[in-house]
Amino acid sequence: MQIDVTKWILINETQPVPQGEKGPPLRKVAVVAIVKNPFAVGQADLTEGIEASAALGSAMARQLATAIELYDVRSYGKAGIVGISGEQEHANALLTTTFANPLRDAIGGAKAWIPSVTKVGPAGTAVDVPLAHKDALYVRSHYDTMTLSLAQSPLPDEIALIFAVANRGRLNARVGGLHADDVVGNDGLT
Repeated sequence: MQIDVTKWILINETQPVPQGEKGPPLRKVAVVAIVKNPFAVGQADLTEGIEASAALGSAMARQLATAIELYDVRSYGKAGIVGISGEQEHANALLTTTFANPLRDAIGGAKAWIPSVTKVGPAGTAVDVPLAHKDALYVRSHYDTMTLSLAQSPLPDEIALIFAVANRGRLNARVGGLHADDVVGNDGLT
């Protein structure tokens, strides 16, 4: 199975640091691949799509590496929006570990699972891509989202696949818990 990309979208947003807070501005980058839905509605076996998603993950990793080369990635997330002629499971099949591992490599590795969300909707449907620390899920300061709305995508026979990253936790985060500087070792904890 081949996954055909019909459009690439790159979104880069920066939020300045509020007065009195230290650290770099919050930078969020999302790379979006709009693909033709390779599955038939009701198709039971999605294995071929899962296997084919590795090449797509590699292509998205190349796009992401170009966009984030100046940023130290600290958190990440993924999302999918399936056009209304498809099923939610079609996005889930394309967002597995097979797809995500090349993206992990592009950001210098990561230990924590990647939060994700998928849904079915028409072009312009908004999605909140969940973000969490890339090495330790329980770093609360990095629980965040990147909200996207793709004006002309996905068409009914397309899927929008999204991988988002950020260079730091939320601005003005102060709910406590594990601190990002405490994340060490293979288990992501001190």
